[in-house]
Amino acid sequence: MAGNSYGTLYKVTTFGESHGEALGGIIDGCPSGIELDLEAIEVEMSRRKPGQSAIVTQRKEPDSVQFLSGIFEGKTTGTPIGFIIPNTNQKSDDYSHIKDNYRPSHADYVYDQKYGFRDYRGGGRSSARETASRVVAGAIAKQMLPEIKINAYVSSVGPIHLDTPYQELDFSKTESNPVRCPDEKAAAIMEEYIRDIRKQGDTVGGIVSCVIQNVPVGLGEPVFDKLHAELGKAMLSINAVKGFEYGSGFSGSEMKGSAHNDLYNPDGTTQTNRSGGIQGGISNGMDIYFRVAFKPVATIMQTQDSLDNKGNITPMNGKGRHDPCVVPRAVPIVEAMAAIVLADFYLINKTY
Repeated sequence: MAGNSYGTLYKVTTFGESHGEALGGIIDGCPSGIELDLEAIEVEMSRRKPGQSAIVTQRKEPDSVQFLSGIFEGKTTGTPIGFIIPNTNQKSDDYSHIKDNYRPSHADYVYDQKYGFRDYRGGGRSSARETASRVVAGAIAKQMLPEIKINAYVSSVGPIHLDTPYQELDFSKTESNPVRCPDEKAAAIMEEYIRDIRKQGDTVGGIVSCVIQNVPVGLGEPVFDKLHAELGKAMLSINAVKGFEYGSGFSGSEMKGSAHNDLYNPDGTTQTNRSGGIQGGISNGMDIYFRVAFKPVATIMQTQDSLDNKGNITPMNGKGRHDPCVVPRAVPIVEAMAAIVLADFYLINKTY
């Protein structure tokens, strides 16, 4: 299996399966001498971990990180940072019913066709549990770039949208509710909607918006490695993501250039920011903002037709512990992947 690593200079490799002994990763290229706040890393992990509220999967995992290398006396040494996250609450029997069946809209069928073998326990590498390792790498990347502020939040759940401009939101309220929406009224409506969807044995998708502030001018390469292209790749690599747009996004396609252009101020900032903080693939110092669309979780607690490995269509009931909506737990993952991208480009920029 290829594609388990991301990055050029700040390179992250993840390993492990949802129901294996542990998940883990190796971070190569992290500079030496960075004093790490290990408690801050644990806080990031607690934001992503399962079982944190009544509207997410009830699998109970502490998701404590055990660092094996690359850190001495609380500082990075410049050598590869190795870590593991033990799995402690596997219930592999929950998946015995799909040993020979392919769940609709899961990776089961394509894994079996591609590799001739699959780990059916929770999806193996295709499980969103793999993202725990990304959050560790992202938490360290954030500490590499303390001036840069990355704030993601839930801006929609199903048909419920928060349309308030991010400049008017108080990001300190994002963690005040289980939905991770910084608007209390919208959060309450979203939470009630997710609870109702769960009672129906169904799932629902949503959107995570992200704002990156205090980004220096010059991150990104102008041809194939554009900053927005790498952010898009990073976000689209997250499980269940179906869409990515930054700046004016698709709405910009309906505008005239005279209305869309960001006119300059004398200091190089712009009067508007429809470019989303990136021009020509390079950061321009303005806020970077983007949206990431997540599909509904594929496993639903209803009977659906599935395909078995002998080509038969058979009814199947969803089992196990699954999120009725992934977006609340996806918020720290979006932030982590954004941090990894920026850390990589930061180091690349220092080579000039």
